[in-house]
Amino acid sequence: MQSKIVNRNPKIYKHLFFDLDHTIWDFDRNAEEALHELYVIHKLADIGLHSADLFIEAYTRNNHRLWAEYHTGKITKEELREARFKKTFIELGVHPDLLPIGFEDAYVLLCPTKTHLFPHAHETLEYLQSKYKLHLISNGFKESSELKIGNTNIGRYFQHIIISEIVGVNKPDKAIFEHALNLAGAAKNESLMIGDSLEADVYGALNFGMDAIYFNPFNLPKPDDVPLQVTHLKELTLIL
Repeated sequence: MQSKIVNRNPKIYKHLFFDLDHTIWDFDRNAEEALHELYVIHKLADIGLHSADLFIEAYTRNNHRLWAEYHTGKITKEELREARFKKTFIELGVHPDLLPIGFEDAYVLLCPTKTHLFPHAHETLEYLQSKYKLHLISNGFKESSELKIGNTNIGRYFQHIIISEIVGVNKPDKAIFEHALNLAGAAKNESLMIGDSLEADVYGALNFGMDAIYFNPFNLPKPDDVPLQVTHLKELTLIL
């Protein structure tokens, strides 16, 4: 924790809004586990991909970039899903005629069944639930988000679960924050957003006029205009 929220007494907050992927649900760990299984099932070594780790590293890089474009409306859900593995396979030298059929569909079915959360997720949410009203705002897709929430039993902590695909607008658009606050019956000055994406979660909330905490588990450089960060979920129990 590198700085404090300026002129803010944390006790005045009544509503905490959490992101899901990369904040509570450990997307990269779950994706890696799913992809290791699919690497074997789809026999990717037979089409020239002799390193599962190299394949996963390339996919992760492409997926993060495409999700950033999806957040800002530059691509659609369909374009994201069509491109992430296709780009990865071709980047790694797989001939277009050899691209494994149904790989994206298999991944979409398998990955959300994985249940790895960031450390201390349950105990942190349980503690915060005793003091605040908790809500979830996810830019994830409806079917995947619902599976992730159900399979990890975290839905019980949240009074409202807002999924951008259902609302029709993504973070960082102010409209989804407005929708979430209206649904929760919350005011901006009593609400706090917690998420890993600087653009979608942190700047999205700050530009809306709502406080935010940057969840930064890899301890990346924190921009000076970001008031507060935590590197572990359990830190939230010490400052809120």
